[in-house]
Amino acid sequence: MLITEEQLKSLILKNKILDEKKLGELVQIAKDSKTDLVSVLVEKDIISDENLGVLTADFLKIPFIILSKISIPEDVFRIVPERIARKQKVVPFSRDANGIKLAMANPKNTEIIDLLTKKTGEKIIPYISTERDIDNVLYIYRKDLQETFNELLAKKSVSATELVDLIINYAYEDKASDVHIEPEEKDTLIRFRLDGVLHDMLTLPKNLHDQVVTRIKVLSRLRTDEHLSPQDGKLRVKLPEEDLDIRVSIVPIVEGEKIVLRLLSSHFRQFSLIDLGISEKDLEKVTNGFKKSYGMVLSTGPTGSGKTTSIYAILKILNTRNVNITTIEDPVEYRIAGLNQIQTNVKTNLTFASGLRSILRQDPNIVFVGEIRDSETAGIAVNAALTGHLVLSTLHTNDAATALPRLTDMKVEPFLVASTVNVIIAQRLIRKICEMCKTSVNITQSELAANIPIETIKKHFENNKDIRIYKGAGCKVCHNSGYSGRLGLFEVLEISKEIKKLIIDKSDSDVITRQAISEGMTTMLDDGLEKVKKSVTTLEEVMRVTKVETL
Repeated sequence: MLITEEQLKSLILKNKILDEKKLGELVQIAKDSKTDLVSVLVEKDIISDENLGVLTADFLKIPFIILSKISIPEDVFRIVPERIARKQKVVPFSRDANGIKLAMANPKNTEIIDLLTKKTGEKIIPYISTERDIDNVLYIYRKDLQETFNELLAKKSVSATELVDLIINYAYEDKASDVHIEPEEKDTLIRFRLDGVLHDMLTLPKNLHDQVVTRIKVLSRLRTDEHLSPQDGKLRVKLPEEDLDIRVSIVPIVEGEKIVLRLLSSHFRQFSLIDLGISEKDLEKVTNGFKKSYGMVLSTGPTGSGKTTSIYAILKILNTRNVNITTIEDPVEYRIAGLNQIQTNVKTNLTFASGLRSILRQDPNIVFVGEIRDSETAGIAVNAALTGHLVLSTLHTNDAATALPRLTDMKVEPFLVASTVNVIIAQRLIRKICEMCKTSVNITQSELAANIPIETIKKHFENNKDIRIYKGAGCKVCHNSGYSGRLGLFEVLEISKEIKKLIIDKSDSDVITRQAISEGMTTMLDDGLEKVKKSVTTLEEVMRVTKVETL
């Protein structure tokens, strides 16, 4: 940490971010969980990583730089070799008559400053940047996977161990959720799922395919002599940042064995609700829901919409030493210190329902059920919420209001649904415009009106005939997609007295939605259009995920 804990506490109080009592509570949480105060402040949505960097920089009287918002000349970036830049967490980003400007996670690192001064003969001007920002920029200027592989192949024959390590390291740095290793007639294709979309990353000679398969089977403790049946396993890879858990699925296809690796990285899930893109108004509603000591908080959406990530963000806020939090998940996607996490196991009859029954005998305050899939699980979860437990779970429904009749379809009485549900969060994931190739375009209000109700357009863009929106032109950084990174579109439904009456009267979801909107609920389309207005995402992306026809 660049400043002492006492200095940080003084800054927090001086800037009126917290009062003394609340700050004292968080200091105790940090002590009990054996972590630092900075991590607790960021995880619990008290302050963002970037704003904390700005505060620290102001205190130290060192300028702060956001690298993701600037373009760095290639020759300047290469002043520090990539390997050293990663280890020292530094990035040169500008060079002029005054010297070289150096972004540093730790500007007190005089050793690297002295080294660069001797190497270049120029003055080094330190700037503060966050570690996350530096890591992202180092990824952006990295050689692509095919180029690295070709260089490796030109120097010597590549071993399966080196190749598998190379693929996993690149996938991790790319923040890929999955790696597909697909045998074709003449080659093997490696594809990464980035921001929900598969990208071709590497073509391997076919003769290396069996070696890669065997290496992954050995690491996963799967049968190396079995080639005609599906196999599932898992492996763990030690990386500088973390021990990475990977789920492995192998299936035989016509051209050989296809492998899909699912990367279960806790590093990529270290997000607060604000980082995930939730608005302050919706955050307040969600906070009101999970601050209650009992009831249900539900997250809804299709597979891959970020439901579990949002629940994890809430659990990290609730995770204090004076409560018992127990989860039952399929799978446990990443471990959180202080939580009792249970993995379902069909072979031992450890299902969501049976596991939940056992959890309730473990004296929990807060329970997270990975998914409510059936009437039995729904009934037990609702009873737990009625008897003084806070229950968090996920449901597969299209919007927030549909979750209510979905529970009654699972044979939960309407009056029990009305009594137990505190708040419902519906969400989708949208891709963010790449900052490195962002460009503006003009669109007319009449073009928008072809797909969006005119009242909605005026609500967000007023009466402007020409509307300026943004998109990504496509560049190396975003693999020519125009997008880099993702965040959520949210629809948060608080269960008010009027909505409770509608639930008890068995009103359909459309009626409930209209009532919620009249009470101030922001729909996912509204949330998306606000993000378009703020140049965070594109109109096409919002249309795609909210099921509105694209322009």
